[in-house]
Amino acid sequence: MSNKEIIKKAKLWLQKPFDKNTQELTQQLINENTTNLTESFYKNLTFGTGGMRGIMGVGTNRINKYTLGKNTQGISNYLHKIFPNKKLSVAIAYDCRHNSKKFAKEVAHVFSANHIKVYLFKDLRPTPELSFAVKELKCDVGIVLTASHNPPEYNGYKVYFNDGAQIVPPQDNEIINEINNVNFDKINFKSNEKLIEYIGIKIDNLFIDACIKNGTFLVKNRDDVKIVFTSLHGTSITIIPEALKQAGFSNVHIVAAQKEPDGNFPTVKSPNPEEPEALKMAIDLANKINADIVIGTDPDCDRIGIAVRNLEGNLTLLNGNQAMSVMTNFLIKKRKEQGKLNGNQFVGSTIVSTNLVNDIATSYGIETKVGLTGFKWIAKMIRDYPDQEFIGGGEESFGFMVGDFVRDKDAVTATLLACEIFAEALVNNTTFYKELINLYIKHRFYKEHLIAVVKKGISGAEEIKQMMLDLRNNPLKKIDGEKVIYLYDYQSSEKKNLIQKTKEKITIPKSNVLIYETENGTKVAARPSGTEPKIKFYISVNTHLDKTENVTKTEQELDAKIQRIVKELL
Repeated sequence: MSNKEIIKKAKLWLQKPFDKNTQELTQQLINENTTNLTESFYKNLTFGTGGMRGIMGVGTNRINKYTLGKNTQGISNYLHKIFPNKKLSVAIAYDCRHNSKKFAKEVAHVFSANHIKVYLFKDLRPTPELSFAVKELKCDVGIVLTASHNPPEYNGYKVYFNDGAQIVPPQDNEIINEINNVNFDKINFKSNEKLIEYIGIKIDNLFIDACIKNGTFLVKNRDDVKIVFTSLHGTSITIIPEALKQAGFSNVHIVAAQKEPDGNFPTVKSPNPEEPEALKMAIDLANKINADIVIGTDPDCDRIGIAVRNLEGNLTLLNGNQAMSVMTNFLIKKRKEQGKLNGNQFVGSTIVSTNLVNDIATSYGIETKVGLTGFKWIAKMIRDYPDQEFIGGGEESFGFMVGDFVRDKDAVTATLLACEIFAEALVNNTTFYKELINLYIKHRFYKEHLIAVVKKGISGAEEIKQMMLDLRNNPLKKIDGEKVIYLYDYQSSEKKNLIQKTKEKITIPKSNVLIYETENGTKVAARPSGTEPKIKFYISVNTHLDKTENVTKTEQELDAKIQRIVKELL
């Protein structure tokens, strides 16, 4: 789009239906005529793997009252179309970010103006509680205003359907079509306050009860577990401390400097528990008081970071693959002890997550269903296989879900589960970390590594596109000296044997993802992020581990292998 076309598009925001403040801010952008103007108007925000997410500001490519209103009007139209004679309802939650509360109220106005009953949380709440509320209140749709762990200038809008799961095809495309048919002057902002009901404590209590029911297993000595918890200035402070208390974990120490919700996230560079730096204050406190386990959650409380003491007694941050492996094993083992395994259960994972989970499930005679990245695909498995029992599921990006009472990654229940695992380990004179090592010995030692390459703006998007084209059209022949046997192309839905020149059909939905697999089981996946200006490379290597004493040596060998692969890629 040329600069002239962008200015023409921007000038539409200088008149009604846009309010005076929006018009003034738009005129300021036009006067400056910088990259910011281009970035604000060159495209419309779209739904990615986690919904709609972007920088706040005026413009079609920004999060604001009108882009949110347009989406909400489109969803309202969609609901009236598919449920023409139904009394419709929606649940709305929001996180700690700047404008989240205001945006949530604007969204509530549009839904109520369209004769849809609104259940609006009166204060910030975790995203998994919104998923729970949609099911509990029998709503037709759910909305949460959040940008997860993105920088402070971002906000977002996640859409959930009546089963409490995020929307997937074909619903997402049907909704997008409705949104695209909405002009800004057709958004109905005339709120019907009689249709807006504020919710809070009652849903909190029901949610906490459900989390405890699904995340604990009558393990003794919970009060012996010394826990350090940080909410990283986010929503989890409203639920997790109370959930831990009610579950019997009384020895909980909260990082005071990160306790208050704050959209600036002043104590961290990024409020992302995937990054060790984000949990530094919590780990420092844990070392000071000799705590056993550190738990940190992202701002909307769907991701969880877990640090436990390693074989040398030092706190180490587990990655998402490690945490989900231990959690999956524990859940299946408990069902086996209870006599509840009959082969009709399954666990969920993703195409870029560790194969250790698959190995664990297989050892119990349990199926692992593997889907695309994003918990909406794990939730879809529950919907698609109603005759099978879903035990739990996770993905490498620090998300886990226990049971199906919530249909999204859930850091509240995952926190309870992690502490429960540690409590049982104490009873059995072992540790969380040793449980992980035992899994490596029983199966294989898997080590994963993620590289995220940031490419901002229009030029960045083009660079990412070209990188994927090069990897797709000119496949790597070797990775760290190992022959590449398979190339999984999820965009063309083909599994290609590069040696035998044969192809197989991939049956899961199409996505712009490539995975290389070598003769020794080394994997490299490439995937553009659906919500951030990044291309991500997922590296997985594995080897045999014979005994605990060789953990350090074997891990060093795998780390060296990963670093060689990183150099080859970049």
